Amino acid sequence: MKIVIAPDSYKDSLSAVAAAQAIARGWRSVFSQAHTVECPMADGGEGTIEAILAAVPGEWREATVSGPLGKPTLARWGWLPDSRTAIIEMAEASGLQLVPLARRDALISSTRGTGELIVQALDAGARSLILTIGGSATNDAGSGLLSALGARLLKADGTTLPPGGLALAELARIDIDALDPRLADIHVVVAADVNNPLCGPHGASHIFGPQKGASPEHVLGLDAALGHFADACATLLGKDLRDVPGAGAAGGLGFAAMAFLGATFRPGVEVVAEQINLAEKVQGADLVITGEGCFDSQTLRGKTPLGVARVAQRQGVPVIVLAGTLGAGYEALYEAGIQAAFSLTNGPMSLEDACRNAPQLLEERARDVARLWQLANSRVL
Repeated sequence: MKIVIAPDSYKDSLSAVAAAQAIARGWRSVFSQAHTVECPMADGGEGTIEAILAAVPGEWREATVSGPLGKPTLARWGWLPDSRTAIIEMAEASGLQLVPLARRDALISSTRGTGELIVQALDAGARSLILTIGGSATNDAGSGLLSALGARLLKADGTTLPPGGLALAELARIDIDALDPRLADIHVVVAADVNNPLCGPHGASHIFGPQKGASPEHVLGLDAALGHFADACATLLGKDLRDVPGAGAAGGLGFAAMAFLGATFRPGVEVVAEQINLAEKVQGADLVITGEGCFDSQTLRGKTPLGVARVAQRQGVPVIVLAGTLGAGYEALYEAGIQAAFSLTNGPMSLEDACRNAPQLLEERARDVARLWQLANSRVL
């Protein structure tokens, strides 16, 4: 019996690695001789580096960079020496979790630290770069990242713009003469599941600005500033990318990545599945078990269980989901190659208790599914 275990992390409670281990323990408590293949997964957000490094030869690296509000922060990134690939999680340098709730400020937060991590990757000799852009604290259209890479964003008087998205309203000229020339030789993939444009009612400022500290008035100012930046970029580059799907990802970092780094956008779960050779590991499996914290209709937008199910479905392997909670509309996933879904909690329970007891709950639920699998197969035999 071969069981592939490919969960995402369970937010605030378990990493994908720990989740896979808990599921494996539960399954083996029933089928002690089962061949369990642990494949921690991610969808391009936090935990992507950990998931990839758990499956392929690589290492963690770290550097002190500028945080979202300019305070130095220690950020980690991943390095795959065989392919000379750098994996950079934007959240490590420019993430919302780095800023206390009361200090979140979409007007001045900057992606400079993420750009500084890219410089680290270039210094290491990277030939390709995977940039995951979930969980950002920023709304600066990637202008901070560009500054770290050598671009100069100037006011009419020739002075440099201060950091942040609102300052882009004063942009008079973009000077890319000193943009790092090594960028021309590196292949950049942006891993994301967001397809918003840069500007407008569905753009970065309107959709994501409020969670980063922007008031309704701030949103309007930021949207106008990002539009002005897009105008300047269109004049400089001879192409306007503001409406390309994904331009509004990570507060507009997607726009800068496409415009100046030549980045290709791909669903994060596909990138991870490819890196860890998930399709090869699923070959010959009897069952795939995946999971995430909240399994609901939003999973259809490209989250891990959907991506795993698509890989398994191509090989005719059934998929079961173990989720922290089953949210509204999760049944729609039954049409996407998922056979069954189960919640971890076994009765009324606070969120704090559920998170604290997540390893035990996940192990128990995997055990219960294994016992059901055992019964079903014994009846067939």
